Amino acid sequence: MGEPLENLYFNWLCAKVIDTNKTSPNLTYWELFKVLHTTEFVWIISGDDNRCADGKELRVEFLLQADIPDDVEWRTLPGCSMLQMLIAFARRAEFSTEQSAEDWFWEFMYNLGLHEFCDGSNPEKQDIVDILDRVIWRTYDANGHGSMFPNENPAVDLRDLDIWYQFNEYLSAQDRLV
Repeated sequence: MGEPLENLYFNWLCAKVIDTNKTSPNLTYWELFKVLHTTEFVWIISGDDNRCADGKELRVEFLLQADIPDDVEWRTLPGCSMLQMLIAFARRAEFSTEQSAEDWFWEFMYNLGLHEFCDGSNPEKQDIVDILDRVIWRTYDANGHGSMFPNENPAVDLRDLDIWYQFNEYLSAQDRLV
């Protein structure tokens, strides 16, 4: 029997945003990515259901690219992981800007402070979970500090905006609209 489908999928997701050939613990993020992949993205603002749907759509793409017969039960599992949502959103951001999905993903990681959790830093799972909970339950600052999209002077409380509109506010504040 081959490798379990979920392991193949996890490795496929990781390869979208990291060089999986790196072996130095200061350059790898396996532990962080495992937590991202086992943490469910929960949407509480209307519109963020689209982020969940985008993340789940990656399963279909994976099956097609890997030439794996459709596994309807696996493909239609409820929920979307934070890793799926972040990768899918980075790809959506790439489509709307001139920046690559991989660069967007790492900009999100930097904004969240998750870039510091390389394997060489011996990351504490709870520290990662706390950051993810802050994002999911929107306990970051009104100006987005502590979120994917910090913004010094937003016109509104960013916690009340769905992720897509937070992203657009972020781009606008940085004069990065394309």
